[in-house]
Amino acid sequence: MAIDVATGMNLTLSDEHEMIRQAARKFAQERIAPIAAEFDESGEFPMETVREMGQMGFMGIEVPEEYGGAGMDTIAYVLAVEEISKADASHGVIMSVNNSLFCNAILMFGTEEQKQKYMAPVARGEKIGAYSLTEPMSGSDAGTMRSRAVLSEDGTHYVINGLKSWVTSGPVADYIVLFTMTEPEKKHRGITAFLIDTSKPGFERGKKEPKLGIRASATSEIRFDGYKASVEDVLGEPGQGFKIAMAVLDAGRIGIAAQALGIAEAAYEASVQYAREREAFGAPIGSFQMIQQKIADMKTRIEASRLLIYNAALAKMRAKDTGGRYTVEAAMAKLFASETAMWVTTQAVQIHGGMGYSKELPIERYFRDAKITEIYEGTSEIQRLVIARNELGLR
Repeated sequence: MAIDVATGMNLTLSDEHEMIRQAARKFAQERIAPIAAEFDESGEFPMETVREMGQMGFMGIEVPEEYGGAGMDTIAYVLAVEEISKADASHGVIMSVNNSLFCNAILMFGTEEQKQKYMAPVARGEKIGAYSLTEPMSGSDAGTMRSRAVLSEDGTHYVINGLKSWVTSGPVADYIVLFTMTEPEKKHRGITAFLIDTSKPGFERGKKEPKLGIRASATSEIRFDGYKASVEDVLGEPGQGFKIAMAVLDAGRIGIAAQALGIAEAAYEASVQYAREREAFGAPIGSFQMIQQKIADMKTRIEASRLLIYNAALAKMRAKDTGGRYTVEAAMAKLFASETAMWVTTQAVQIHGGMGYSKELPIERYFRDAKITEIYEGTSEIQRLVIARNELGLR
């Protein structure tokens, strides 16, 4: 995108951005779209196509080339997530977690050794990354988490115990960015981030969640029972975990916003085609004003979402140079795009009538997949709190 990062005024795609969008679109439509319904039905993790996404550079788009990534920017990332998600939201969230929550966390806070050991193989698509903050009794309020990491007497390692929940890619992840309590009495300030190797003793995968949507994106509990994490596997500094988690979620929200945009676009394009072809009372249903109103509102909300996402991506790019934050821009993009995805897919089901409710068409899958975008990486309610508190000067 030919953009002045200081002002963000020119929204013309650069040749490089157009290239990655076309590459992602071609791969998504040729390799992912034909299998999306099958993997949604089975709930199986699409390992083959995920590995292929890694080979194409989609699993570490913003990671520098020396660490196995594509070395591109945030605009390239959101374009690729959007195109992948138009074909299948499950592939989109797997890609988003790998990029935004795992690789980005290590890129921002990791040591050189951690980048080489954990980030590089995930960016190349050889390994799968995950992010674990939520617990069964601790969602939006991270300060109440019950898992614990206790430093050994000789100071060489931490012993981790506890249960984490709703871990995207948990059933297949090789490495996980884990947030757990090291000083519970400090609540949020007592959380520490760790890099977890799931092949080590003391790590167990729990029950797989039977989800409404994004069913091919494996989600599960994970359990730690005497897991030993070396002090070298602490990400950032002890007690810095909540700060890291929130900074990383800013990037994650941009990825989920792009995923939501892709879902909405898929539902919209299918609705336009159906409105042109389906006839009732001797005319295409697209000639009826009520259908036209839905199409107009769907298109407008989609384009508004796109601009908010690009704005958040530009803010992230500026923050990379200035060291600032882009929390509000990410929250606005995620809030509006996710609610747009839910609204657009609801209208798409209505436009398709009975066929929208049938598994013969992907419309019902888009509808099911859209809902989670209003929940993970911070609910819509949390996004509104973030935005309002910033505007009111509250902390």
